[in-house]
Amino acid sequence: MFNHLFGIISTYVKIAIYAGLLFSSHTFAITPLDSIAIIVNDDVITKNELEDKIAYFENQIRVSGGSVLDKASLQKQVIERMIRDKVQLQKAAQFGIQIDDISLNRMIDSMAKKNNLTLADLRSTLAQEGIDFGDFRTQTREELIIQELQKRMVADKVNVTNQEIQQFIEANQKQGQSDTEYRLLHILIATPESASPEDIQVSQKKADDLYQQLLNGADFKQMAIRESDGSNALNGGDLGKRKANELPELFLNAIENLQSGDVSEPVRSASGFHLLKVLTTSRNAEMVTQTRARHILIKTSADISDDDARQTLLELKQRIQEGENFADLANEYSEDPGSKVKGGDLGWANPGTFVPAFDRVMASLTKGQISEPFKSQFGWHLMQVLERREMDMTSTVMEAKAMQAIRKRKIDEELRLWLRRIRDEAYIEYIDASLNPQKVEP
Repeated sequence: MFNHLFGIISTYVKIAIYAGLLFSSHTFAITPLDSIAIIVNDDVITKNELEDKIAYFENQIRVSGGSVLDKASLQKQVIERMIRDKVQLQKAAQFGIQIDDISLNRMIDSMAKKNNLTLADLRSTLAQEGIDFGDFRTQTREELIIQELQKRMVADKVNVTNQEIQQFIEANQKQGQSDTEYRLLHILIATPESASPEDIQVSQKKADDLYQQLLNGADFKQMAIRESDGSNALNGGDLGKRKANELPELFLNAIENLQSGDVSEPVRSASGFHLLKVLTTSRNAEMVTQTRARHILIKTSADISDDDARQTLLELKQRIQEGENFADLANEYSEDPGSKVKGGDLGWANPGTFVPAFDRVMASLTKGQISEPFKSQFGWHLMQVLERREMDMTSTVMEAKAMQAIRKRKIDEELRLWLRRIRDEAYIEYIDASLNPQKVEP
């Protein structure tokens, strides 16, 4: 309690000192004084910070083609976002999580390159959108800190068992959903962690009312900005594109029979009541081109130079072209113990299975073609492509994707609960009572 009061008093002292400096100026210029709007544990959100953040999100919504119809609802969402971020940054500080300038610069440079921009272009683009580059750096640093905190507190603690992976694959194969991709909009009407029957009833009624408004033509994105308690509310509830196996089963069941443009009835989870709108549905099978090849490997040594190895393989290629059997020569001459006894056969392989030099040559050959001798880190090779086939996901790839999907689903669910818990545990005081979303108008 002492630390909490000390933190608040320190902030007031800083503001008072700042005011004194302003009025001690020889010019006696009067500058508007910032004031505290909300106390968040031992930190504060000032009115200027809040106004700047609201302006930032207004600009982002307009840049993305949307419009701000209800500024009061936008303010409510921004306040909740700022509180949530403050609480997370405080926890990150407790754990000593920091992002140094080198890491920050590397991330900003990467962001610019992903958008085909130079750093100068990025600065110019931000300026055109009314965003100060210093503020952009600060926000990026804070987002990276929050990501690292969430990773440490949630993602790193999520485990996926082999049994879960197999059950997941079987379930998706039965439902034919493994290759289905959705783009969804989402509204969450949250319930408290220890919700009473009355709390649940109030939230359900609100969700039912919103559902009726949506059926009558209300704009889902504007509704999400105005009413949703979800973390994507300021993006209009847009969840982006998600594979079916990356979505909670609750969501899949809710949208199972919906077409593009349809809205689901409210569905309940531990977090509250959810409304979903299907924007697009697509089915894209991921095909993998597998290659079956064989090779003869000659290693270099103190006694065998690069020229010697290359010349040996040229002679073996000539003998094969004159009718000798590739497999017999591989069995006799190859120094790859794994494939030698199989006539040099490497079996079916996915792209990326072998080292880059080997992969490049294998990809360049047509069926039955024999390569020129070429060098890799293992020695000199002579290769022949035997067959190619298109596979709709190998079991290895499916298991890897299942692992990723289950982890993502678990992380999303755990993160939602963790954020709600730390938000509920935080000390929040609205100095400006008009900002309190729970304030009842007289």
